[in-house]
Amino acid sequence: MTILLTVLGIVIFALGLLFSIAWHELGHLSTAKLFGIKVPQYMVGFGPTVFSRKRGDTEYGIKAIPLGGYIRMIGMFPPGPDGRIEARSTSPWRGMIEDARAAAFEELAPGDETRLFYTRKPWKRLIVMFAGPFMNLVLAVVIFMGVAMSFGFETQTTDVAGVQKCVISQSEARQTCKKGDPTSPAQAAGLKAGDKIVAFDGKRVNDWSTLSNLIRDTIGPATITVQRDGTERVLHADLKKNLVAVKDSDGNVVADKYVPAGYLGFAATTKIIPLSFGQSVDRMGGMIEDGVTSIVSLPSKIPDLWNAAFDGGERKQDSPVGVVGAARIGGEVMNLHVPAQNQIAMMLFLLAGFNLSLFLFNMLPLLPLDGGHMAGALWEALRRNLARFFKRPDPGPFDVAKLMPVAYVVAGVFICFTVLVLIADVVNPVKIT
Repeated sequence: MTILLTVLGIVIFALGLLFSIAWHELGHLSTAKLFGIKVPQYMVGFGPTVFSRKRGDTEYGIKAIPLGGYIRMIGMFPPGPDGRIEARSTSPWRGMIEDARAAAFEELAPGDETRLFYTRKPWKRLIVMFAGPFMNLVLAVVIFMGVAMSFGFETQTTDVAGVQKCVISQSEARQTCKKGDPTSPAQAAGLKAGDKIVAFDGKRVNDWSTLSNLIRDTIGPATITVQRDGTERVLHADLKKNLVAVKDSDGNVVADKYVPAGYLGFAATTKIIPLSFGQSVDRMGGMIEDGVTSIVSLPSKIPDLWNAAFDGGERKQDSPVGVVGAARIGGEVMNLHVPAQNQIAMMLFLLAGFNLSLFLFNMLPLLPLDGGHMAGALWEALRRNLARFFKRPDPGPFDVAKLMPVAYVVAGVFICFTVLVLIADVVNPVKIT
């Protein structure tokens, strides 16, 4: 049964991956056709073609390896300075440029001269290239907001799950009291598991973040109003100073960092609570911010990845994960002993995170990524507008093909990184259990 559920989780993630790729390429396809650009192919996957069918000018199909996708537009690069599409050179770098230029005109037919990508205004090319990543962003936002507002997140509440009997510094790795430890303020005040704290020192509270901050800011006498057996009771506590975990700007606990603050001494009950629209937007913003930070920090994670892949080092929870690793996590999700709705929510969040990563990654201003073509369009618009402003001759289209040697280097780096992540995902995967 475990193997069956694992396979089911992997298949579900693979289908979600295929849909995300197809959705991304649909953004490019629809805007390219909107602006009259010829698109000979729309393909999901790489390698041998499994299925294809031609509709109009475009061949639609699925390929054997579901690790990407593409559309092919004619005239991605302008002709060379001499107006020729093809030329031959003994220089390997020049050869890369010419090969890319020739491929851009490979399916040029009579009458297609007005349907070339490079002949469109820069703002139109910018829209075509941005449309793909934007579709992933839309999908990520829709999935995340939908699940956050309907299902919710695991959230600490003001309900009391348990009371600490004594004051123990959170920096100490122990849960049991020692002789001489002072009684915790919560224990002395008579707080009990099952109580719901509704006010602290006269201030009404309905969420854990507010209550936690009030407790941390208080050292000395305070009143605690609780609901118990259907009635409200006021308890009197004398909060102590203690070392407690540092919280970041989002209210999350920072590991291995502590600060002196007020201490009551109880554990809050955790429940899955749907978020409001505003709370969901805030969470989505934090998710995007974390995604940007993760991409910026990718180079710094290479040593840990290498150690995890080849030296048996620890695979950290924030380690980069590839398609294989994400699929394995999908398999783990299906084996968790939680309600089915929890599993569905986790799979959807995994898919939302994948789409957000696709958006952010493709926005990098590097060829062969979409962001590289966007950067080329922006540069062309800038230099043409400057030429117009200074009444100079139009410099013409920016020849993105000249950047192909750089694109091959970038692609090589990405391939090496992808292989490293793949090996780590196989021999030392990130686990959620």
